[in-house]
Amino acid sequence: MSADRRLPRATYRLQLGPELGFDDVVTVIPYLKQLGVSHVYLSPYLQAAPGSTHGYDVVDHGRVNEELGGAAAHSRMCEALRHHDLGQVIDVVPNHMSIRSPKHNPWWWDVLENGPSSLYAHCFDVDWSHPDDRMRNRVLVPILGDQYGRVLGNGVIRLKRSGAVFTFSVYDHVLPVAPISLAGPLGRAAVRCKSEDLSFAADVLRALPAPTVTDRELRRRRHRDKAAIIRFLAQLFEQNPQVARAVDEQLDQVNGNVDELHDSLERQNYRLAYWRSAAHDLDYRRFFDINELVALRMEDRSVFEATHRLVLGWTREGIVNGLRIDHPDGLRDPEQYLERLRRSAPRAWIVVEKILEPGEVLPPSWPVDGTTGYDFLNCLGGLFVDPDGEEPLTSLYREFVGDDPGDFDDLIRRKKRLVLTDLLASDVMRLTHLLVRVCETHLDQRDYTRAELRQAIEEVLIWLPVYRTYVRPDREPTEWDREILSTTIRLAREACLDLDERLFDFLLELLVGRHSGAAELEWVYRLQQLSGPAMAKGLEDTALYCFHRLVCLNEVGGHPGRFGTTIHQFHDHCARIQEQWPATMTATSTHDTKRSEDVRTRIALLSEIPERWREVVGRWAEHNRCHREGDGWPDRAMEYLVYQTLVGAWPIGEERLVGYLNKAAREAKIHTSWTRPHAAYEEALSAFASRLVNDSAFAEDVEAFVTPLKRPARAHSLAQALIKLCAPGVPDIYQGNELWEHSLTDPDNRRSVDFARRRELLHELESLSVKAILAREEEGLPKLWVTHRALRLRAARRASFGAKGVYRALDASGKHRHRVVAFARGADVIVVAPRLLLGLGGHWADTTLELPRASWTNVLSGRQGLSGTIAMSELFAEFPVALLEREE
Repeated sequence: MSADRRLPRATYRLQLGPELGFDDVVTVIPYLKQLGVSHVYLSPYLQAAPGSTHGYDVVDHGRVNEELGGAAAHSRMCEALRHHDLGQVIDVVPNHMSIRSPKHNPWWWDVLENGPSSLYAHCFDVDWSHPDDRMRNRVLVPILGDQYGRVLGNGVIRLKRSGAVFTFSVYDHVLPVAPISLAGPLGRAAVRCKSEDLSFAADVLRALPAPTVTDRELRRRRHRDKAAIIRFLAQLFEQNPQVARAVDEQLDQVNGNVDELHDSLERQNYRLAYWRSAAHDLDYRRFFDINELVALRMEDRSVFEATHRLVLGWTREGIVNGLRIDHPDGLRDPEQYLERLRRSAPRAWIVVEKILEPGEVLPPSWPVDGTTGYDFLNCLGGLFVDPDGEEPLTSLYREFVGDDPGDFDDLIRRKKRLVLTDLLASDVMRLTHLLVRVCETHLDQRDYTRAELRQAIEEVLIWLPVYRTYVRPDREPTEWDREILSTTIRLAREACLDLDERLFDFLLELLVGRHSGAAELEWVYRLQQLSGPAMAKGLEDTALYCFHRLVCLNEVGGHPGRFGTTIHQFHDHCARIQEQWPATMTATSTHDTKRSEDVRTRIALLSEIPERWREVVGRWAEHNRCHREGDGWPDRAMEYLVYQTLVGAWPIGEERLVGYLNKAAREAKIHTSWTRPHAAYEEALSAFASRLVNDSAFAEDVEAFVTPLKRPARAHSLAQALIKLCAPGVPDIYQGNELWEHSLTDPDNRRSVDFARRRELLHELESLSVKAILAREEEGLPKLWVTHRALRLRAARRASFGAKGVYRALDASGKHRHRVVAFARGADVIVVAPRLLLGLGGHWADTTLELPRASWTNVLSGRQGLSGTIAMSELFAEFPVALLEREE
């Protein structure tokens, strides 16, 4: 990597969308410059599907999003960034494209029109050799609201013409028409209107090379002739209205005859189907279980170049300085992709959205600067969870819910089994078909049934404890991958005593690369691509919504079965970051977190007061019995989640609470789900939540409980923010979180931010005393102060915070030493932050910290001349956290 890369000092994430376009960013840039970040970090902004609210549904990699302002507004934004000397980091989505609206995705439109002979067939991960004859060389399009025949008979599907462009309309979808299927209607129209030109056009369409051809010359001829005949027809229809009317009459005839319409649809390169069929029959790889996001074959160099041409051009020009890579685990070979990316952008700061399970490390061979920070987020957040609260909170949860929460790892496996047999069943089916072909070439494996192979695949995916492994055919598996796979196979074998253990031996041989055939390698790659979605859907999108013991631990990349972080564990984590990934991103809130950083720190306080919490929960449950439906809904687990949510996000309005709980219930997939919504349950849950927030007596009780928690929670939030801003790595501030922000999972955490108010507060900040800042605590000024001062110090002391800087843990002494997190950055900066404040009782007693020999200024309180041994009661007397700078 080039040594002169412009690495970010700190980033600020902005969520672009309908309320924040490129020109809106221009108005925010001066504020971000004054705040102290070095780079603006933007959500994806290549052309997305119409109405996109997030940008991850790209339809065209060759242009910026018109709904955000288009190329002109993008240029204005880039110029404003350059003028204020701010860098730019952008979110890149290499794994998939949106096909929600095919007419807006020219590549997918061409695939649907031309099948395997499409110029873009190689771009998408489609199984053209499907074992089902009905699906071979066709794409399943599961958009129908009912069985195909019923929809067809209801007249929902119509064949239409606009000029020389023929389409099928299905509800609000528009789909292309295979050229060969037009030959019949055009030929009949030619006879009626006696048009030799139209007859010629029909003959040309019949003579086009078949859509199954992949020979380069035949494919080129097909597209050349097709384009020529479309131009010919456009001219013919314009010059001869009689011919156009004859064609339209034939289209009306097709639309009026179910058999003819069906026959035409059967000649398409896609198969219309009931949307529920996707779960088991889909023949293309998706992003997780989202049918509208089709996977790209990024391993193909031409696909990489076509999708990255614009972005890499910006990096070469210095317009873009950093790239955040979305979902690299979905790629066939993440390391190959990242190597290409690094060669193409040698000076860029590159971080990957890689979720690391406990004990897992980022593959050291990846040519990146680190992760997007979920590993740090969970390690840091765990500092504010009191381990002494684990047993009483577990007991309370068991009693309240009426069930043993059990082992969280076992819950993950059960939820992975659920998603593999339901949401991801089609992916497992394709993997099974491939394994059948593999076994056919190994005579001692060929007699395993499809059911046995499918069961074995599912067990391997269920027992795999990480998102994926990274076996490649060009090298030996790493010791890490080998150990993970060996353990996984052993556990899967023990869980399936009804299966031949030699089958699992064979799968291990495949997974560690002992068989080098093309089909064998293909199976290994595809299993690795599926294991990530299986873990993400089973853990992030299901298990985390089912285990409510202490929900501040239920975070992306977290493990709620592990109760908190010790100071020693945290220091070890930071030391590893400084040594191995000094430019990794460190985050505390993101667009994907289940709860914002301030919600989590407030909920974490419950671990310090479990007995008080037990009493409060019992009182609330008794009070709210009258708000339940006659059938007892919502269930006790959901009720327990409601109470923790109220504590963390209070005050919260009815609309936000109801929206969050319905999403949480659907994600949990116990009583309702996205694919099988249970209207009665959801109505009962919504009614319960509405009654709670509108019950004045209950609201007063919640307020009375939360109010004493606000100050210690805010002190913990300040500690968390300060530690993040000063720990090894590149800190990111998620939009709006420089003030108190009590948001829940998306879309709640993607609401618009009042930047005008933040600009006003930042302008006032410099003229206020520390006492005045604390007096305006409710406005969030203390957090803004910590953020601004820490960012300023990072800029002033770059060497201490840089890759060559030193991270050194500092140990407090005295009765409450375990409540102090302290460390030094280089020889110039010391961070001291409190934790577990409720257990402190307001008295630090004899707790002290020995400062390194020098004279220090606390840049947060303004106090100077600090040295030697200092009491925590003295250090935190004027401000809840301390940031010390060596005096010159």
